[in-house]
Amino acid sequence: MVGIVAADADFMIHSILKLNVFGQEVYLTTTHVSLLIVCVGLIVFALVVRCRLKDTDGKPGGLQNAVEMIVEMLDGMVKSSMGKNAVRYRNYIGTLFLFLIISNTSGLLGLRPPTADYGVTFPLGVITFVLIQYNNIRWNKVGAFTDLFKPIPVLFPINLIGEIAVPFSLSLRLFGNVVSGTVIMALIYGLLSKVAFLWPGILHAYFDIFSGAIQTYVFCMLTMVFISQKIPENN
Repeated sequence: MVGIVAADADFMIHSILKLNVFGQEVYLTTTHVSLLIVCVGLIVFALVVRCRLKDTDGKPGGLQNAVEMIVEMLDGMVKSSMGKNAVRYRNYIGTLFLFLIISNTSGLLGLRPPTADYGVTFPLGVITFVLIQYNNIRWNKVGAFTDLFKPIPVLFPINLIGEIAVPFSLSLRLFGNVVSGTVIMALIYGLLSKVAFLWPGILHAYFDIFSGAIQTYVFCMLTMVFISQKIPENN
């Protein structure tokens, strides 16, 4: 009986449209739709804020004050972690933070969180990895490769694995925490649908808001730390 009820649990993974691209079947899923909604929502919000800033005539309104507070908070977070290098990366980290926080909490709007799909979190981990290695080679030159043999050459395999593991550890941490919350909530609604009225809101507050915000902060913070580690202090 439990197996039958559990089978009715909706994990929000649905194929919406099947396309044929160069002879290959490609499926448009709920993840793609959610990702599109999040991205379009952020772009529309940015355009609205831009238009409102032009029409204020020097008199800031509530929206401008709220946006300025968010920007100052993000700038402060980046500066506290990256110091004088913050200017180079505050735009990227700020964009990344906003994308992740909206994606992680989009379950509150009935969407499947885009970050509950490894196809979304892994590319973000790869971007971080590219930024890390770019700064490593830019600032340390040959040292970026010779450091893999320190403190002793026999540790080269371990050091190499440590570098390669970065995108996987970052993406899997984010993906695992978000998808686990999605699965747990789906099981609760599937198994306890007859009594799940108001009280699951408490769990949503944890899995969607608290956990989503924490994972956003952790991903951005680790990105900043890893990049900063490759930049010499006297650059």
